[in-house]
Amino acid sequence: MIPQAEVGLICGSSTSPILFPADLQVAGVVILAENLSFSTPCGNSPEFTHFSYCGKEFLTCRMHGWRKGVTRAQASQQIFWVFAQAKVKVVLTEGGVGAINHLLKPKDIVLPNDYLDFSMRKDVTLGSPFLLIMRKAICPELVKSLYKGILENNPSGNIFLRSVYVCTDGRHFESPAEIQMFKQLGGDVVGQSLCPEVYLAREIGTHFASMQLIVNYAEGIVEDWQHAELKDIYHTSAVTVGKMLLSAAAKIPEDFNCSCLELRQLTMIRDKPDIKTSEA
Repeated sequence: MIPQAEVGLICGSSTSPILFPADLQVAGVVILAENLSFSTPCGNSPEFTHFSYCGKEFLTCRMHGWRKGVTRAQASQQIFWVFAQAKVKVVLTEGGVGAINHLLKPKDIVLPNDYLDFSMRKDVTLGSPFLLIMRKAICPELVKSLYKGILENNPSGNIFLRSVYVCTDGRHFESPAEIQMFKQLGGDVVGQSLCPEVYLAREIGTHFASMQLIVNYAEGIVEDWQHAELKDIYHTSAVTVGKMLLSAAAKIPEDFNCSCLELRQLTMIRDKPDIKTSEA
């Protein structure tokens, strides 16, 4: 049985060195079940943790569900199929990104409000008959919750309430020429996970927002990044980022004053036109 939960949390690279939420040792967190894997139409799901905190129940998985032998598209489909069965209403994600915008630097936090999809995973769906309108793809109400959660745990750090996230395929990083192209197109950060998660969140009818930690400069921006520095940021920031995410989740409003749920409409395209017959 898939447990019911109000919130789905997808943990990414910024919290990958820890077990979320157990390693945070935050009072009030109650682990209800661990190592939960479910059979889905897209294969067996990644393992989920079911926990409660501040009167809400959560389902969370690590590293976007990516595993050996499972494509990233399949992992996303599995996660969001489980979220749909759990009747999740809100999805929050976190991850690590490279800075394209010269105003950004490692350890800054950005809250994307839009995206450019350069991934090859565009036709990833759960088969629902919906037209997905990607205007205001990121929920402004959830961004406020993320901002408050970040401030509680990182009051002196730089937080950017707007940014354009460029999504590419991995596992390789981008070339300097690609980064220059993304910069000219208006990209601020580059990563590999926001899409198709943002599409699937809209498809299952949830509010969606994401918190991204700057872990390096993108290729050709400011200076060449060093692997040792990247590793250090991941390991020293994991607990802080986890606490930011948990604090934000606790601040999710009961009622939303946004248009997110109105931007999923029944598609006007049919496999076959309706054939009407008339009696003689």
